[in-house]
Amino acid sequence: MTSAENTRIDLSASFKAYDVRGIVGETITAGIVEAIGAAFVDVLELAGQTVLVGGDMRPSSPEFCAAFAKGATSRGADVKLLDLISTDELYFACGSFKAAGAMFTASHNPAEYNGIKMAKAGAIPVSSETGLVEIRELSEKYLVEGIPAIGSPGSISEHDVLRDYAEYLRSLVDLSGSRPLKVVVDAGNGMAGLTTPAVLGSRLLPALPFEIVPLYFELDGTFPNHPANPLEPANLLDLQAAVVAHGADIGLAFDGDADRCFVIDEKGDPVSPSAITALVARREIARAKAGSPMHAPETTPVIIHNLITSRAVPELVIADGGRPVRTRVGHSFIKAQMASEGAVFGGEHSAHYYFRDFFNADTGMLAAMHVLAALGEQDGPLSELGREYEPYVSSGEINSKVTDVPAAVARVRSAYGRDGVTIDELDGVTFTADNGDWWFNLRASNTEPYLRLNAEALDAATMDSVRDDVLALVRQP
Repeated sequence: MTSAENTRIDLSASFKAYDVRGIVGETITAGIVEAIGAAFVDVLELAGQTVLVGGDMRPSSPEFCAAFAKGATSRGADVKLLDLISTDELYFACGSFKAAGAMFTASHNPAEYNGIKMAKAGAIPVSSETGLVEIRELSEKYLVEGIPAIGSPGSISEHDVLRDYAEYLRSLVDLSGSRPLKVVVDAGNGMAGLTTPAVLGSRLLPALPFEIVPLYFELDGTFPNHPANPLEPANLLDLQAAVVAHGADIGLAFDGDADRCFVIDEKGDPVSPSAITALVARREIARAKAGSPMHAPETTPVIIHNLITSRAVPELVIADGGRPVRTRVGHSFIKAQMASEGAVFGGEHSAHYYFRDFFNADTGMLAAMHVLAALGEQDGPLSELGREYEPYVSSGEINSKVTDVPAAVARVRSAYGRDGVTIDELDGVTFTADNGDWWFNLRASNTEPYLRLNAEALDAATMDSVRDDVLALVRQP
């Protein structure tokens, strides 16, 4: 047996269900990335085709982009380097150019991390079910045996997509007629510091009626001010204070790679992603019914929502003449449903928003533009507008560390498996009161001993009671 046959490299620690993510210099290195670039081309059969490669502001991203390009061209692909981009810029490029691509980012993870989000031509995601496992296995082989040489390696060129991206987004939402708005944007030292001036400002395109107040626009992958993870309430505090201090109409917070957007009203209070989903759904239903240059008018536009968004979302969709489709949590499920259903829009509780006219991909910036348009076309404050879309009281997602997840779920089933309660298992277990007073969902983490609880009720007292009762059962010693 040769030494190569006796050696095995295991990349499973950094290959996740939907992307690659690891600690720089440990589970993700330039050598590993080069092998992944070669495997990406071979598994997706991209020799002789264009592969798009870009990265965020993390210090390791330029080196990793170059390494991926080296691996991809060594197997015959022609690489276009997009330089500094947001994740939704990559999706735009993959959709517009009908080319596969790779984005170097670890999204909201700390500075010591980096990773890769991959997409096929048309911005179709590469996940563990659509090639990621095979890419991992072939990468492991190449790391042991070396990347095979070919006679005609591909070329490397550079291409800037920022203007095209900005122009395309503006073609989807007309903001020129908005009333003047003061907008505080917290980029978290992430890629929104580059995309916001291009899309909402006047860096590349004519000025819009917005005064943009920038917060942490300096691109810095060490995140010197706060982690670029707006899902954590502590990371919204600076934005909330700035909105109030500047007397702003709205605040926007993006994560590190700017594919998610969180919204703050003029009082400094968060507007839930479920409310944003309902607001954007209403606009996209109306637009789909009216028709556009890209699509004929539709009678019953489809809206996708995951099962832990507020029930206000499907209720509004039905009231506005759309058809809601409930799906599991996770972007691969949403994007697959978007394509199979021909849906015009999809939203998640985690502030991922998906658009048919954006290649079924998620983009925080386009969602933000819809919110700005809705706010700017009427005279009331965002707090009043948002209340229309938040009629229920939600717990938010609450994590509980438990030693025996099945036993904890069984205790809840025993307590709530009674007449007047409907149970379904689309994703975890959802319990719904037949009288409509409340519902809650328990989902187990795929990687950690956690149970995640999301609860919603007609009023705060009912929600508090259900939440506390379920948590007591889950956390029982």
